[in-house]
Amino acid sequence: MAREAIQQTMALVLAGGRGSRLMQLTDTRAKPAVHFGGKFRIIDFALSNCINSGIYRVGVVTQYKSHSLLRHIQAGWSFLRYEMNEFIDLLPAQQRVDEVNWYRGTADAVYQNMDIVRDYGPKYVLVLAGDHVYKMDYANLLLDHVRRGNPVTVACIEVPKEQASALGVMQVDEEGRITDFVEKPVDPPTLPGRPDTCLASMGIYVFDARFLYAMLEADQQDPHSCRDFGRDIIPAVVQAGQAYAHAFSQSCVRNRGSGDACYWRDVGTVDSFWAANMDLASVIPELDLYDEHWPIWTNQKQLPPAKFVQDYTGQSGSTKNSVFSGGCIVSGSHIQDSVLFTGVRVHSGCHLEQAVVFPDVVINRGCRLKRVIIDKRCEIPAGLVVGEDPQADARFFHRSEQGVVLITRSMLQARARILAQEAEVQTDPA
Repeated sequence: MAREAIQQTMALVLAGGRGSRLMQLTDTRAKPAVHFGGKFRIIDFALSNCINSGIYRVGVVTQYKSHSLLRHIQAGWSFLRYEMNEFIDLLPAQQRVDEVNWYRGTADAVYQNMDIVRDYGPKYVLVLAGDHVYKMDYANLLLDHVRRGNPVTVACIEVPKEQASALGVMQVDEEGRITDFVEKPVDPPTLPGRPDTCLASMGIYVFDARFLYAMLEADQQDPHSCRDFGRDIIPAVVQAGQAYAHAFSQSCVRNRGSGDACYWRDVGTVDSFWAANMDLASVIPELDLYDEHWPIWTNQKQLPPAKFVQDYTGQSGSTKNSVFSGGCIVSGSHIQDSVLFTGVRVHSGCHLEQAVVFPDVVINRGCRLKRVIIDKRCEIPAGLVVGEDPQADARFFHRSEQGVVLITRSMLQARARILAQEAEVQTDPA
């Protein structure tokens, strides 16, 4: 039954959102295209889950600043064979329904591509958010959906109440039927007898295809709709008593020997994104990227291994609990609890602690950087100190509520201009 259901399924990965809470990290790219974990992009997790689950028909719906995302998918995900009915179809916003509206919400994004989905003739449609980090066997989810015989299944996970306001929150009865669903509530309803825990939607839905088409058509006729799955489609299905919950614990891919731990992260803020990367540098990460039975696929350059050399005086550096990707060169520096992406250069005498360093960054001599995220292709000036003086950090860079400092090229350029102007004023004879 599971194999048949998988062959009759098409996945739609919703990857058009900006992710504004990631601040300047999404100024030039959509949230699913943000780098993660040393060599990956966030969207690689949803796509890898599809491939590892046996789902080879996938559409990726894009809109906001999608060039980086499209280029990544074209370069790294072109190994599927269309003649074998395998594909990753790129579905950018193109005003397919009319010449007025681009995608107005997640449901509208699917509606505007409904003719394409219908042409592929799936019996089930798996709708996925492209901006979460997790490992999940969608085959188990599909099997649960087919066995129940209901038109909609919503994957759910237990989360602390303080995190639930950013998610859709549901309540279920003893049979698993969803009795209430609220999108991003100010005061999230909690589980019975557990006032600190909520049952949240993972942004993963399975629909009977014909039912989905009918729901989207009806939603288009509603002038008050936000054209969104979480705000409109799912609440309408819940009100009709036709939506059931699927616990993530039934289909999550666990670390070997980890017991019941299930890993899922909404890396939607600077702090949560930084923390998820920090976990990868720990001794025993909650997310196992070394599992050969459930690999995370991606596009990557062919680069030499990371290299560690002495500095210009012959002194050696040190490393502790850190991740180094291909093409990195570190010269006589001390690096701890950090994640360095591909092609990073760290020059002599630097101290990095709890740093997330995106691809092709150059860190010049004598820098001290703590609790930072450094965007792609930044060149850090020699001697820069970040993470020791909150006021100095906030003057030039974005500093989060939890003290994580985000550094981008535009911030560095603005800093250089301001410092140059100040130096000019100080040396002006007048």
